[in-house]
Amino acid sequence: MKKQRSEYCCDMRGMLSFLILFLLSKKPMHGDQIAEEIGKRKGSKPSPGTIYPALKCLKEADLIKEKKSGKTITYSLTDQGKQALKTAKQQFCRTFVDVINQ
Repeated sequence: MKKQRSEYCCDMRGMLSFLILFLLSKKPMHGDQIAEEIGKRKGSKPSPGTIYPALKCLKEADLIKEKKSGKTITYSLTDQGKQALKTAKQQFCRTFVDVINQ
């Protein structure tokens, strides 16, 4: 069964898609910038082999778009990506509210 776009990043197995969408909601970024930001939050920078497949999946789901400038690709949210992030935030809060409030 194929997931709907709004459900795509609500999958809490990895949280990587959620983090990428969240970071891109702040500003457009290229892959290394995304990895650096995740590294600041997590304590270790994810490898290109982790980041780029996730970006590819998000792009294929129409949640992000890319803009090429020379060799640099900058990613930003699509309207569907903004809606998916909103849904993911709600799911995150429902899932973890008691963890945060303890």
